[in-house]
This record gives sequence, C-alpha cells and structure tokens, in this order.
Amino acid sequence: MSRKIVLATGNKGKVAELSQLLTPLNIHIVPQSEFNVSEVAETGTTFVENAIIKARYAAKITGLPAIADDSGLAVDALGGAPGVYSARYAGSNATDSDNIDKLLHSLSGIAPVKRQARFLCVLVYMRSSEDPTPIICQGEWHGEITVERSGESGFGYDPVFWVAQKKCTSAQLTKEQKNALSHRGKALQQLLVKLSDNVEKAGE
Repeated sequence: MSRKIVLATGNKGKVAELSQLLTPLNIHIVPQSEFNVSEVAETGTTFVENAIIKARYAAKITGLPAIADDSGLAVDALGGAPGVYSARYAGSNATDSDNIDKLLHSLSGIAPVKRQARFLCVLVYMRSSEDPTPIICQGEWHGEITVERSGESGFGYDPVFWVAQKKCTSAQLTKEQKNALSHRGKALQQLLVKLSDNVEKAGE
C-alpha cells in the first residue's frame, strides 16, 4: 500500500523530482495545491525555521505527513545576503530577473575573486503537525557570482551562479547535471536515506 506525503509547494518541478526519488519506497507525493492549502507566511529568520513552518502548516491542514524545503543564495561579500530573502530580494513581488539585477548591482565593483557564494537548501519531513523531532536535511552548493547572465535553464539565480567544476553557470547545466551537483539534490539524497531507514524500521 502506497503512503501519501504532502509536499508543501505548488512547484510542479519539485513535485516531479521528489516523486521520482521516492517511488522505490512506495511513497506517493501530493502537492499541497491539491488540498487547496494556501501559502503560509515565512516568518522565520533561518531556512530551517521557514521549512518547519511550511511543513507544519501543510501537515496540519491535510492531516498527512509533510515535506517542505526552504532554499536560497548566500553571498560572502554581502554578509550572507540575500539569504532567507532570496526570493524577495528586490521586493515582495520581485521576479527572478529583478532579484538578479539587484544582486549584480550590489556586487558592482567587487573583484571576481571575492564573489564567492553558496546555494543552501533545507528539507524538512514532519510525520504530523505536532512532530517534536522532524527530519532535517541540509545541502550546500559552492560557486561564484558572475558579472552577467548566461544560460536559459533553471530558475532563480542560476544564470549568474558559476559552477567552476563544469566551467559554466547553473543555468547552462542539464537537469541531470544540476540534480547531481545542487544543494537541493544533496539534501534530497540525505532525505531519501533517512526515509528509507524509517520505512525499514516501520516494517520490522
């Protein structure tokens, strides 16, 4: 019998990615939009807090276990900004392009050797809205911020995130390459291992 887990997002890409990874565990991922769960205010000051807020809310409304992620970009020269405000760096209704414009403007005049950055992702799994010990997985992806955009794939800050290993930006990687290297890919692999352990223990 397949177990259902609600994913605290309406992002179809994230739903497809997680569904593919969790299929071997007989876990069926359902986006919160199917339950008409509205977006919850991300009032946390860390990625962990925001992911827990989203997972707890989705679990409370649906009565199902929930997975949520919170991710963003941290730039060393900007003291870790935009951080938890990555999606709304240029304002509450900012587009990806607006955010990139602000980032490049903030870094104008900064030498290439001082433009190091990290993509960060926190994934949280909560068995219920009252789960006192949620599973928390974290992934990091190190790179640099370019001076101009390159590439058409991906989303967010991908066009200006330089991946030295591949000598291109994240937006120039294939989907498979990005999943193997990215912060979200790393966090997902950790979650997969921990959920596998949980499934095995539940079957003992």
